[in-house]
Amino acid sequence: MASSQTFDPTEHQHIRYNPLKGEWVLISPHRMKRPWGGHVEPLEDDDLPEYDPSNPLCPGNTRANGELTPKYEKTFCFDNDFPALLEDAPSPPKSDDPLFCMDSARGKCKVMCFHPKSNVTIALMKTSEIVEVIKQWINEMLDLGRKWTWVQIFENRGALMGCSNAHPHCQIWASSYLPNEARAKDRLLSDYYRKKGNPLLVDYMQKELLKKERIVIDNRDWLVVVPFWAVWPFETMVLPKKQVQRMQNLTKTQQESLAIVMKKLCTKYDNLFKCSFPYSMGWHGAPTGPDSNKDCSYWTFHGIYLPPLLRSANIKKHIAGYELLAQPQRDLTPEQAAEKMRNLSDLHYKHPETSIYPDEEN
Repeated sequence: MASSQTFDPTEHQHIRYNPLKGEWVLISPHRMKRPWGGHVEPLEDDDLPEYDPSNPLCPGNTRANGELTPKYEKTFCFDNDFPALLEDAPSPPKSDDPLFCMDSARGKCKVMCFHPKSNVTIALMKTSEIVEVIKQWINEMLDLGRKWTWVQIFENRGALMGCSNAHPHCQIWASSYLPNEARAKDRLLSDYYRKKGNPLLVDYMQKELLKKERIVIDNRDWLVVVPFWAVWPFETMVLPKKQVQRMQNLTKTQQESLAIVMKKLCTKYDNLFKCSFPYSMGWHGAPTGPDSNKDCSYWTFHGIYLPPLLRSANIKKHIAGYELLAQPQRDLTPEQAAEKMRNLSDLHYKHPETSIYPDEEN
């Protein structure tokens, strides 16, 4: 039965379509009014030392496999000691049964330390240091991308996201196949481009610039928004203002302005609940490998930040129940989340001396 009420997206439940996954998200904003009786996470101690003699990622320490981590002074990358993908592995037998399919999986896994100091996160790094991180990402994309079909850069930040080592670092997994998320995006981005003649994320970026409802950060080269279809409470997407297919296509200027955006975004995250903010983040761009010379005009390079916090530093958004068995659901609307983040200061709540000042951005 149709309601006699006038629809208000901040009050009434509705579903939104995610064109990058072909899925729907349930928005239930009225649930933000309910009292919280669920689990409260213990707060992680973010007062880490600069150097921990027991941490294998700190310069000069020995890792679990006996390898010595060199006394690096800036971004440092090495082969993962416990990789999920190996370059040389036997292939499983082919099966004629569609219910029991297997296929080969090969690849290479690397770890990349952002900074030699354990207590310096992206939010606290100098922009010049973040540029070095981006340059190293590009080097790894170029190197691994010559052989592997997909190169996934990702960072799990904080124990709440399952990170087992607090030293600021990310992982890079290169695979011989397109993972599920990339496979879905590749198909849906291609379908949209074939129908509309423009890259989906370029059209989306331009419409978000006009609407101005979900913008968190807007600078010369980049736009950060809470996506219209976001699942996580304070999820964000980093979009280039000029079409770029892969990270390795970024100009020097785009790399420098991206460093500023990353620092500002992570500072806003820390300021949101006055904590060292946990998240999982990563970058998606056109597939790589031997077949990467095919036309990928439909792909737009972009970043995704997926933080789990909902109401405070110790209340987590759990993906469970309905989300696992039916479809994604969120309470806070993307517009409300974007407004909260947009209005946060660019000065770090705990370490303002590390913040970017306006005269440093140009």
